[in-house]
Amino acid sequence: MGENSWIIDNLNAALNTWNEKLAEIWQLLTQSPEDFKGGGVWTVMLNVHNAMTAIGLGLLVLFFAAGIVKTCGSIAEARRPEHALKLFIRFILAKAAVQYGLELMLAVFDIVQGIVSRAMRASGAGGLAPATLPQEIADKINEVGFWSSIPLWAVTLLGGLFITVLSFVMIMTVYGRMFRLYMYAALAPIPLSTFAGEPTSGVGKSFIKSYAGVCLEGAVIALACIIFSAMSSAPPAVDGSVSAVTAVWSYVGELIFNLLILVGAVKASDRVVREMLGL
Repeated sequence: MGENSWIIDNLNAALNTWNEKLAEIWQLLTQSPEDFKGGGVWTVMLNVHNAMTAIGLGLLVLFFAAGIVKTCGSIAEARRPEHALKLFIRFILAKAAVQYGLELMLAVFDIVQGIVSRAMRASGAGGLAPATLPQEIADKINEVGFWSSIPLWAVTLLGGLFITVLSFVMIMTVYGRMFRLYMYAALAPIPLSTFAGEPTSGVGKSFIKSYAGVCLEGAVIALACIIFSAMSSAPPAVDGSVSAVTAVWSYVGELIFNLLILVGAVKASDRVVREMLGL
């Protein structure tokens, strides 16, 4: 068979898809929400956030009044200077959280981005090494005759399909994190308004912890990619004494096993963060 056989092209196409998705993940992990997709999505989220701010200010008064009713036994108690000052400070802080909460959220995101960048520098990884088809495998495939190549078609079809599916599963997980960041930013004024009342402040605390967890998922994903890069720095070994079908099957199987480890680690990033933060 020629060097540019369909079998080799199929494997290379699957590996190229994987490499493209890995590069896209690396870019997403180092990109701010403002710059994602040229900033168009962020502009829409800002418009939604501004609309939610007006609703949040209305809910702020409602939660504040409900908090007074719950925490004060009488009007006289609410008029006590120390208690009135406490209520006034709570109201001011809650109002500031609703109006300037987005800036606070972006500051938290920048802190996590700094963690990701520092982890990358400490590991010496400027990106993930691309997966390539070993020349030994290509040579073995080129030496196979037509009838002997039929089993290779099945192996490469299944292997290429599996690699492509894993690529999209992984990138969808990372895109899902970016979408959740936008949702948190857009709807932030509503849960932050619950800080106005002491009985409802737990909702705001849970919101902040959940948002911090989503941000930290980026650091966990980056660390998983760094560990995977270190584990797969050496390509799968190829035994020159076995047949082409056995060599290709062993290579594809080991490659898929390594990719499954990374995809599993990326998909488990939210669970890891929840366990770390006790969410």
